[in-house]
Amino acid sequence: MLLAEAASLDLSVALEHFAEQGWARLGRALDDEGAALLCERADALMMGRISYPGLFFQRDTATGRYEDLAFGKGYEGPSLDYRKIEKLEKDPLFLAWIGNALFERVARTLVEGDIAIYRAALFTKPASGGTVLPWHQDGGSYWGLDREPTLQIWTALDDVPPEAGCLELIPGSHRAGLATPLGGLIPRACIDARDADREAVLVPALRGECLLVHNHLWHRSGVNRTGRPRRALSICYMSAATRCLRKKRAPREFARVFTAPPAARH
Repeated sequence: MLLAEAASLDLSVALEHFAEQGWARLGRALDDEGAALLCERADALMMGRISYPGLFFQRDTATGRYEDLAFGKGYEGPSLDYRKIEKLEKDPLFLAWIGNALFERVARTLVEGDIAIYRAALFTKPASGGTVLPWHQDGGSYWGLDREPTLQIWTALDDVPPEAGCLELIPGSHRAGLATPLGGLIPRACIDARDADREAVLVPALRGECLLVHNHLWHRSGVNRTGRPRRALSICYMSAATRCLRKKRAPREFARVFTAPPAARH
């Protein structure tokens, strides 16, 4: 699925931009056939034609308001109106993309030792519109980890113009760290203090294009007004030494995707 020219892509410019701005374009890396296969697989998972134990699902709202989302219901039957599917590493086709050679090169540059994923999540906005995702950061005590991951790689499975609910972000916002120790949604007072709504930069993407996103970067997305599905895969890579701190249930185990060469272990 990886375009031949992407495997040997010069990463220096993207990584410099990522360090300074908290995000960067890798360029188009997923070929059209691969994008079509992943979209077909996403539809098959949502419609229940393929299933794996432990997949996480969340339905979209009918209103488009994030506040109206229901949590903890999981799979609610065949529908293309799910906004999120997690644990996609359980599916061989998605796992093949998660472990592609380009992403391995990026992850090895930024993460020491063996590398695992916190999550591999499909974020969808169906043709009917989907749900607004407010300003947020992907980290903090809400994530329940003993260290903060900093690398996410985002892949557009469809064209994502502004009217489809493209990624919106505040360049450089990762450098200030977390807005609150909890992480996740950013409080309205912080948003207003930063004037984030006016500072937002829209980042449209073409099908197959990949972006680097720092976990602490302020980002959001709107609803889809194109009448066509908008699907994107977000993968968070981190040190395999990362541990889950939750106490109420058994600590999470994280899928290891890249093993460090023996020379890197000393």
